[in-house]
Formats: sequence, structure tokens, C-alpha cells
Amino acid sequence: MSAEITYGLSPETNRRLGLYQLLDPAVAADPYPLYRQLRDSEPVLWDPFLHAWVVTRYEDVMTVLHRYSANRTPSADQLEALGLKALAPVAHVMVRQMLYLDPPQHTRVRALAAKGFTPRRVEVLRTHIAEIIQHLLDGVQTRGAMDVIGDLAVPLPAIVSSEMLGLPSDDWPQLTSWTRSFAELLGNFQYNPARAVRVCGAVNDMTAYFRHAIRTQSGHSREGLLHALVNAEVDGDRLNEDEVIANAIITLVGGLETTTNLIGNGLLALLLHPEQWQLLRAEPNLIPIAVEELLRFESPVQHTARVAPYDDVLGGCQILKGQAVIAVLAAANRDPQRFRDPDQLNIRRSDNRHLAFGWATHHCFGAPLARLQGELAFSALVERMGSAQLAESVRWRRNVGAFRGLESLPVSF
Repeated sequence: MSAEITYGLSPETNRRLGLYQLLDPAVAADPYPLYRQLRDSEPVLWDPFLHAWVVTRYEDVMTVLHRYSANRTPSADQLEALGLKALAPVAHVMVRQMLYLDPPQHTRVRALAAKGFTPRRVEVLRTHIAEIIQHLLDGVQTRGAMDVIGDLAVPLPAIVSSEMLGLPSDDWPQLTSWTRSFAELLGNFQYNPARAVRVCGAVNDMTAYFRHAIRTQSGHSREGLLHALVNAEVDGDRLNEDEVIANAIITLVGGLETTTNLIGNGLLALLLHPEQWQLLRAEPNLIPIAVEELLRFESPVQHTARVAPYDDVLGGCQILKGQAVIAVLAAANRDPQRFRDPDQLNIRRSDNRHLAFGWATHHCFGAPLARLQGELAFSALVERMGSAQLAESVRWRRNVGAFRGLESLPVSF
């Protein structure tokens, strides 16, 4: 069966310009024409549906990431006042996550978390990650076909993250289920009561799981990020148990979603540009550069939100203190004012200061691990399934908020 992907804006969606159009499956399958239209016509746009400013140019997105507040999570009391009491358990966790903190609170939590997530700790995993990848590919090699998402892109970061946290690797399917539920809430434009119940259940289960893991490991010398977070200390300061749990959860969610989408989106982009796939096969030394280009071209995280900390003027628009601002990373990564031929996939691209992992103080501290897994995965794929091609239609995940990823990616080789 030939590959089929739906592109462009559907007639039903050809209404007032706004980021809410991503709710249309046709737009979500290929959001880049929408991003281009936003950048060209209203790069700083007030979206009344989202009640937020939408920012799409590279320089403006950099400004938002650098200067605007990440402290945007409502408290449990605020949610209750809005009639969203069901989300209170989620708020209790999110207000402690470094992703939603500003300095000095963010500085404190990140410094402590970084003690357990050093580049050296990541690098020593290189051989082990390569072994996991080979084991996963061994399971599909004789079939001559695989679903890259289900057979590689999901289990790889789930197993690696489980082991890095010091959790039983056999728990990865349950951890993946919880994180996928949590991910549906991050950056989602629609409130769905059924989703709220599912997300709250996942948060409660994850909290109980990590609390048990912390107390089970207490007094033992077990290696792992969770143990390191519990014992990390800077100038006598340590994370309390709730802070450890909250940041273990966001580390797990970010690590799984980002790496899964990097591998899946990246391989799809290469297969849709066969000359680039063949170039990578001929010159595998390009893989580290190619990973950066794939992160730019199909950003695993499409957008992130901030709050204006003061009255400001951005792109000629007056933004008031306290207003929400959505920085569209994926639009910035294809800004022609920053990148030459931005809609062209070029795995030789050297000037590639993309924003796929954010910027400034909230730059993803798990980025080195995601990059390492991506590089090793593409190295193995190039070596073991060089003649790969799409076997049938691909399916993009629906209602996953800020994340962009595939439900499945069937290939034959």
C-alpha cells in the first residue's frame, strides 16, 4: 500500500487565523502552512479562542523564552474557582515542576536536579543504549517490516528512562501509559472532562509509584536519577519528597515524548525525502548533524506557553502584564529570516541554532540524553534497514497538546 499523508487546511478550517486551527486533524497532520501564514501576516497575534498571544517569528520566540514568566500553572484553589476542581491533583504536582518555575525557585530546583543528570552520567549509558536498540531491532529483523513507533521509538526511551531513574525496566509499559495520559494535558487547547479524569488518575498513580520507589530505595545505595534527586544537595539545600516526585514525573514525560517523536518524526521526514535518506546511508558520519536538522524540521515539541511579567511591546503589539503568550517553537524553527530554505530538509545544515529544546534558563536539561538516543537509533536504522520505505499510511497522534508525534510508522525493509 502506498503512503498517504493529508496536508493543508481543510475548507471547514478556513476561518479566522489562529492557532486553534490545530484542532483540525488536517492541519495537525501538516501545521507548517498555518505557521507560515501566521509568521507572514500576523507574527504576534491575539487568538481570542485561546485567549492568548501567539508568537511565531524566531527572534520574538527567543525574546519570550528568555524574558517571559514560566510560572503559568494555576493553583488548586484557582482551578476550583474556575469550576475545574477535578484537575486539582494535577496542579499540586505541576506547581512543583521546574518547567513551570521562575528564578530563584527554578534555579534552586534545576541546580539540584542537574546533580543527578550530568553529561557524564548520560555518556556512560552510550554502550548500554546501543545494546537496547540492537535487541529491539533483532526482534523485527526477520520480519522485514516493523512499526517504528511501537517496536523502537516508544520502548527505547521508556526502557532507558526507567533504568536511568533507577526503576525496574520491566515497568516501562505502565510508565509509558501514565506519561502519555499526562502528556495529553500539556499545551492542550481543549478541556475534556473525560481526559481530566484519566490524567488525574495517571498523576495519582505515578505519585504513589514514585513515593513507594523513593521509600523502598531509602537507605540503599541503588544508583539512578531518582536516588540522586533524593540525595542531591547544594549549600545544604535539598528537594523535599513532593518536589522529587514532581520533577521525576516531568523528566519522564519529557524524556519519553521528546525522544519517541524525534525518532518517529525524523525517520518519516527522511523517508519522505529519499535523497536525504540515501545521503545518510552513504555518509553515516553526518548523523549528529542530521539529528539537529530533524529536530528543527519536525520539532517534537511544537509550542510552549509563558506569561508576560510586565506590560511589553512585541512585534508592534501591546502585551499586558499577566497575559498568556504561546511561543511556537516549530514556527520559529522554519523562519526564513533565521534559516536558509527553512522548509527544505538538509542534513548537511551547519548553522542550526534551533529551538526544539527551548532556550535560556528553561532549555531542556534532558536534551543530551534525547540526542544520544536519536543518534544511536538512526545509526542502527541506517545500518540494519538501509532500503526502508513506508509500508502504508502513517497516523499522527490526536489531542496531544504541545507534542507532535506519530501513532504508528509502518515500514518495510
